[in-house]
Amino acid sequence: MESYGQVVVLITGCTQGGIGHALAREFAANNCLVVASARSLTSMRDLDQDNRFFLQELDVLSDESVQNVVSNVVERYGRVDILVNNAGIQCVGPLAEIPLSAAQNTFDTNVFGTMRMIQAVVPHMASRKKGKILNVGSASVLAPLPWAGVYTATKAALHSLTDNMRLELRPFGIQVINVVPGAVKSNIGISAISSYNHMPEWRLYKPFEAAIWNRACLFQGPKTTPTEEFAKKTVATVLKKNPPAWFSFGRFSTILSIMYHLPLYVKDCIARQVFKSMFETNSTPRFSSNR
Repeated sequence: MESYGQVVVLITGCTQGGIGHALAREFAANNCLVVASARSLTSMRDLDQDNRFFLQELDVLSDESVQNVVSNVVERYGRVDILVNNAGIQCVGPLAEIPLSAAQNTFDTNVFGTMRMIQAVVPHMASRKKGKILNVGSASVLAPLPWAGVYTATKAALHSLTDNMRLELRPFGIQVINVVPGAVKSNIGISAISSYNHMPEWRLYKPFEAAIWNRACLFQGPKTTPTEEFAKKTVATVLKKNPPAWFSFGRFSTILSIMYHLPLYVKDCIARQVFKSMFETNSTPRFSSNR
């Protein structure tokens, strides 16, 4: 397929209802050729009949899957102009009791899955001395809260890797951008609940069960930033000739940025007051649990 001057964008984690799906639609609305990928093609079926999209089944945990998708894109379009590393999973539970297998799977997906994509795409970008890589982090890194320590740690690792890559890839003409969503409406809360139902019964933290359960959707309430609004702001920023190295947008992103610079004891005090229910043993669960 001839792409002419259109920008070719490869996005991971494009399941309907999530940030990746909204980004795919917004890039397409800006005349980009979008390679939308997810672990299952059926999760993107609404994009199937739109010729602006090239749908690919992709598992970021598999070297073979990643290499196949990147090869398919290069064969079809000749290049990847923008890589958006959006695929990620939540992991809710107390660090002292959460199964290490769950923690490892979260790191494998959120951190090593991203690195796998970058290592597959960078040679193609470097050969052209041009390209952009977007890594989707999280504003939760700026002021971590209880019960999501594994997820926050993966995003903190990703933020650090992004800062390193920005310097290392600059000689090859590749720009690296850390996209840091605040509370943006997404189906990640639903997936968090699904994974939480497979967690073991807590021992030390049994009295906090309701608070831990509520953490899965803490930032997915009715006042969160609409996914489409976040996608519109992000794409407009990324498509600039010289986008910023750090872009953060979404509910709570400003207050979390402020908290990041405060002394730890002040930060902890604010967290306990603003998110009081997360520290209580008798809070009422907002969702019915199957545990």
